[in-house]
Amino acid sequence: MATSFAWPDGRRCALSFSFDDARPSQIARGVPLFDRFGVRASFFVLMRAVRTAPDLWRAALRSGHEFGNHTSSHPCSGNFSFVRDHALEDLTLDAIERDILEANAQLTEFIGSAPTSFAYCCGHKFVGRGIGTRSYVPLVARHFLVGRGFRDEYPNDPTFVDLAQVAGVDADGASSSDLIRLIDQAAAAGSWLVLVGHEVADAGAQTVIAAELERLLVHLRSRPEVWVDTVGAIGGHVASVRAR
Repeated sequence: MATSFAWPDGRRCALSFSFDDARPSQIARGVPLFDRFGVRASFFVLMRAVRTAPDLWRAALRSGHEFGNHTSSHPCSGNFSFVRDHALEDLTLDAIERDILEANAQLTEFIGSAPTSFAYCCGHKFVGRGIGTRSYVPLVARHFLVGRGFRDEYPNDPTFVDLAQVAGVDADGASSSDLIRLIDQAAAAGSWLVLVGHEVADAGAQTVIAAELERLLVHLRSRPEVWVDTVGAIGGHVASVRAR
């Protein structure tokens, strides 16, 4: 059953492209592709990565792409060995908030304004262990308009979604046909689909396949009923409509 919601200009659904970590392939291949099609994407960046190519990232900012907070140290569950020295299981709410605010300060200096969107690292939203486990979703809700998840299984109902926990669907490795099918489902339901990727390349792990992304962008030219914009822009519209 379709959701009754006032998407702008009579559109039927919304779509956001988002990418995490500010990986070099995003700026080398992703941004030029989006720019060629006039599509704005959201990049949830690590500032240490941005600083390796600051001029290119500033150019992306001038093109209208969104920069969101992705923490300073990228903490995830320590079950990922690469974050064992700053695992979420070993952090407190105060510690994760400091990490987020450190990233916010760096991002604000770089982009000239405070970011309005946040992406949970690895999609994980907790700190601590066992009965001491705490959600840090309330911290994200306090500091940001939108908090985006990862490896979720559904698009977002704009009449109901918790903007601090917007579902993000994994786009890495997906074919254009797979992604078009998800967009069709979102259009039928009147929902907001948020795609999440990492690399943009011809092949590889954690990779949005460049040729498949281009096919999808070509397809979207014939889908005027799909509003394609950043996580922050669409989240802001959802918040505005619901506040009326």
